[in-house]
Amino acid sequence: MTVAALGRGTQAALEGGTKAERAGQGAGAALADQWGRRITYLRLSVTDRCDFRCQYCMPEKMRFLPKREIMSLEECLAVARVFSEMGVGKIRITGGEPLVRKNVVWLLAQIARLPGVCEVAVTSNGSQLPRLAGEMAAAGVNRVNISLDTLDAEKFARLTRTGSLAKVLAGIDAALAAGFPGGVKINTVMVRGINDGELSHLARFAFERGMDISFIEEMPMGEAGLDRGLTYYGADEALPELRDVFALRPSEYSSGGPARYWQAESGRKIGFITPHSHNFCESCNRVRVAVSGELYPCLGQNGKVDLLPALRESEDADSELRARILEAMRIKPKGHEFDLHGGGVQVVRFMSATGG
Repeated sequence: MTVAALGRGTQAALEGGTKAERAGQGAGAALADQWGRRITYLRLSVTDRCDFRCQYCMPEKMRFLPKREIMSLEECLAVARVFSEMGVGKIRITGGEPLVRKNVVWLLAQIARLPGVCEVAVTSNGSQLPRLAGEMAAAGVNRVNISLDTLDAEKFARLTRTGSLAKVLAGIDAALAAGFPGGVKINTVMVRGINDGELSHLARFAFERGMDISFIEEMPMGEAGLDRGLTYYGADEALPELRDVFALRPSEYSSGGPARYWQAESGRKIGFITPHSHNFCESCNRVRVAVSGELYPCLGQNGKVDLLPALRESEDADSELRARILEAMRIKPKGHEFDLHGGGVQVVRFMSATGG
């Protein structure tokens, strides 16, 4: 079994227990990591491709994986099904931009029908939603998160390199019109010098349309084009400004992900995802599977378990998938180690390769 680039202290977790014993532990049982955290949330990437080239996500001339090295939609479904059988109830489809994957709505519909799956969500840059939002809602998608980092068309074009703000705004309108049961939410990566002066405007834009918004601290993954030591803008700076504008108070609300929420006087919510300033690892309930079949127990570490051989080479793919998923639980670290000033990029893969 291929287990690559393990973090410190994880090798011992792989010792003990045969493959069959480990697979047996997973069938019908709650999935938990070595620290006792229940894993109930899978983020599944269906493509590393995207029609944008956001500066904090990937280089302008990105090299994408050849077709033979990515999971087919049927293989993606097999992974989702096994995770659902192991107690995962929330599955978020990501990329790259997941909606550029041909026939992705078929996959969304199949996952929504899996027993035990209570929520199917999609993270999108919004560009494809004008043509797909209605089909996605009909397929059973519960919730859509849309990335929107600025309302300035010139800044948007500069930050995304290839994106159109008008197209994304049309996508937001289409998503709202589609009527997703869990709603539509905006995600904004905070970038000093680009959008740090318009966070309140973005929040007001969301609130006026009945959406919540989450602000995300930039994550140092891959050499994408920004000097992250200079562009990092944290929640500790953003919150005081937003608190004054919207009279925010702490909220106990949880969307099942890492965001911590504040509620405005209007009742709408602002979330913060803070991998740097306020580590949320103690409550981590999620793992990620890249479109290449690599299962990453932690976004902020390089440890991984390869699921593709189980899908393509095993005579009993389900049992082998369960065994490998359980191995990932044994190497899931207690926390990540993001460090903007630690002497270079620690996580060598791009965000688009892992799944946003």
